[in-house]
Amino acid sequence: MSDRTDQIKQLRREPPAFRRVEIDRIAELSPHSRRITFAGDELEGLVIDEPAASVRLLVPSAGADGLVMPAWNGNEFLLPDGRRPLIRTFTPRFLRTGPAELDLDIVLHGDEGVSGWATRAAPGDAAAISGPGRGYEIDPAADPLLLIGDETALPAIGQLLEVIPAGTPVVVHVEVARPDARIDLPAHAAATVAWHDLKPGDAPGTAMLAAIEAETIGPDARVWVAGEAAGVQRIRKHLAGKDVDRRRTTVRGYWKVGRAGPG
Repeated sequence: MSDRTDQIKQLRREPPAFRRVEIDRIAELSPHSRRITFAGDELEGLVIDEPAASVRLLVPSAGADGLVMPAWNGNEFLLPDGRRPLIRTFTPRFLRTGPAELDLDIVLHGDEGVSGWATRAAPGDAAAISGPGRGYEIDPAADPLLLIGDETALPAIGQLLEVIPAGTPVVVHVEVARPDARIDLPAHAAATVAWHDLKPGDAPGTAMLAAIEAETIGPDARVWVAGEAAGVQRIRKHLAGKDVDRRRTTVRGYWKVGRAGPG
């Protein structure tokens, strides 16, 4: 059995412990997203060595008097009173050392859950970070890449554009719920970026699916997709119907409709 397989099994048994952090500063990326910078001694030693990786963000539960750390029961994290803690998964946009700082870009969708917490957050507020989870391995001799995502995928898409070799052709399609949710993406010499506005009343992922249906995907292309869970599953089915090699396809559900806030 490989070391990697052993590591995955160990993570399923006992995920990485949470590290206590505090908000150092907040920047507005758009009217609908914020970059929250966390700092704290417990961030020291955190290593994220792949783009489009993930970390878990734990924030105080509604009505709680401050941050309460959960315990792993072998299947899930639970608070001391038996309730599930408020945890969501995000892409760690930037991790810096000396002193250690971690940036998370959070889409604001409503006043509940982590989205509501992020809307009201201020410097000094406590939270906790766990991870990292797997990222996306870029082959130095990468094939053409097709990146497709919604607003929650923008941090990962930004990271991928920063590390994909400059000569590798990249086509990017991004779905946004509102035109003013667009943000600047890192420049890439061989990338084309198309933005798609989700029409009012359309299910999340509809514009993403239309964009990929219009693409001609070559046999050597690799496809990376992330966004609302049901929407990316429709894209997965489309790719399967086109006989796109599953080994060259990565599809990740980042959030679900009806759950309190993407992430």
